[in-house]
Amino acid sequence: MKILLIRHGEPDYSIDSLTEKGWREADILAKRLIKLPIDDFYVSPLGRAKDTARATLKLFGKEAETLDWLQEFRGYVINPKTGQRSHAWDFMPQYWTRCPEFYDMQAWRENGVIATGNSGVIYDETVTGLDGLLARYGYKREGCIYKTERNDDRTIALFCHFGITTIMLSHLLRIPPHLLLHGFICAPSSVTTLQTEERLPGEVWFRCIQMGDTSHLYEAGEPVSHYGRFEEVYGKGPAE
Repeated sequence: MKILLIRHGEPDYSIDSLTEKGWREADILAKRLIKLPIDDFYVSPLGRAKDTARATLKLFGKEAETLDWLQEFRGYVINPKTGQRSHAWDFMPQYWTRCPEFYDMQAWRENGVIATGNSGVIYDETVTGLDGLLARYGYKREGCIYKTERNDDRTIALFCHFGITTIMLSHLLRIPPHLLLHGFICAPSSVTTLQTEERLPGEVWFRCIQMGDTSHLYEAGEPVSHYGRFEEVYGKGPAE
């Protein structure tokens, strides 16, 4: 089985849709995906993900099922300096790299700042949703392995967001979420692919065979968007 985790095109967050560039990315992405044998489609309830999926669904002549848990990761923390809510993934490296709990699959929940919000609850909600989806296809999680009576080569595509993608990867690959949130990037319209490996009958592990792939944009001569990254050199702006 293959799982495609697809980030939406370049976003216009002010209207929860896409920029002009984002619409181009969605069209280019569709021309890539139509070459793949995708069986089922799922989409976040947010507009930018649905708008990205539109061109692909039109080419396939299919509809996508909306999954509420697939929306962008809603975990928040309370900023200790301002007392205001803040994104749970927006930590400076000067802070999180000094916290050993962020390198542990369970202890990250115990971090003092993380504990001020709901990140653990939303993480668990995402895990439950993902495992429930995989159970539809006959994959039941036991420990870190999925048991199945019928592993096959079906492919499902999930149109979603970078943050929630890292949470799903964290669960499937047993990597602490903040290492993925801060150590990797999935650019707009990128494709992350996981594939089962069945080395013993009926027991599978999901391996990431490509992450944040934007080869369709390079092939079409469309620059890769900087959204989700910070500038390469301080003061020079985001690199393309």
